[in-house]
Amino acid sequence: MSPEVPPPTRRAVLRAGAGGLLAAAAGGCGFMPAQKPDADRLAPVDARVDGDLVYFNWADFVDPSVFKGFEKEYGVKVIQSNFDSMEGMVAKLNAGNRYDIVFPTAKWAQRLVRGGRLRRIDHSRLDHSQAIFGTYDYFADPWYDPGSAHTVPFTAYKTGIGWRRDKIGELTDSWRDLWNDRARGKVFLLDDRDEVLGMGALALGLDVSTGDPGDLDRITSLLGSLRPRLRGFSSDSYNNLLNGNALIQQAWSGDMAAMLNTADDPSVFGFQAPKEGTPINSDCYAIPWNAPHPGTAMLFIDYMLRPENVKKNIEYIGYPMPVAGTEKTYADLVEPFPECLVTQDDLKADVFFRNGGRAAEDARDTAWTHVKAG
Repeated sequence: MSPEVPPPTRRAVLRAGAGGLLAAAAGGCGFMPAQKPDADRLAPVDARVDGDLVYFNWADFVDPSVFKGFEKEYGVKVIQSNFDSMEGMVAKLNAGNRYDIVFPTAKWAQRLVRGGRLRRIDHSRLDHSQAIFGTYDYFADPWYDPGSAHTVPFTAYKTGIGWRRDKIGELTDSWRDLWNDRARGKVFLLDDRDEVLGMGALALGLDVSTGDPGDLDRITSLLGSLRPRLRGFSSDSYNNLLNGNALIQQAWSGDMAAMLNTADDPSVFGFQAPKEGTPINSDCYAIPWNAPHPGTAMLFIDYMLRPENVKKNIEYIGYPMPVAGTEKTYADLVEPFPECLVTQDDLKADVFFRNGGRAAEDARDTAWTHVKAG
């Protein structure tokens, strides 16, 4: 990828965490098909060509050369469409749209599994699955999909703080650095409900996914003291920091890594994973229950797990992938920002955003509305 062309930032398209669909789908209740699929519609399938691949993901989240290689090797076409939020993805599934492969985050994968919306995936039918499950114990039995029975991990990432070292110097490795006086008026938070409320929770020593009204009152009060210092809410951390609109920005590690491909001098930037804790998340490969070509989807997952393809994708999108033998590729990419690395200890710390019940999700929606309104 040419350094003159900004690499894609999947997060900049606004991963909005709030909205009516979020609360309506809490606990998976919004995901049940009108008629429960037959067992054979959920059963595992072999990896084999059974048609073109109907692909649904964030825009620009796979290296185009990998798509071309897959098409050439298997004599199929990749028919792409994109979403700009998890809610948007699920709305399309609920409307009856049919895709062969989708990419939910962990908590949304759990909802889809609970709703009977995903086929089971037999890891033994993927030649390269042991590169994940034989090395990364966490993903052998993750909380969101016991036994990874319906998913295969695609990426892993964390949330922290990016900043301009050349403008404000060093930080203190704390979420409280967002209140730095030297950055007043040039601070951005992500435009994402879970990330912003989670940051406030971690700064206060609370559970990252708390839906307790008392906790949320404390969080909104804390964030209210930050609100006058903000320039705004934006998930385009990549460009905000590059162009100087932000001196401090709550940021996803993958976007910070992608920025390194464009920055003239990476040393003027920094990225920290605050000591109070940093949210960890992962995206998954998943095959919807009504996929028209599930065999091709299995072939695609296996193709994507080949080390040479994993390395291409890591360099293209800036997000690490938990596949054995590719760790050095990501470590080399993020050498200036080592805290972008996601270790097995990070995964086991279990600072994932979890699904709450209807009341908890409603309370979080209300808190987020208050935070955004100021």
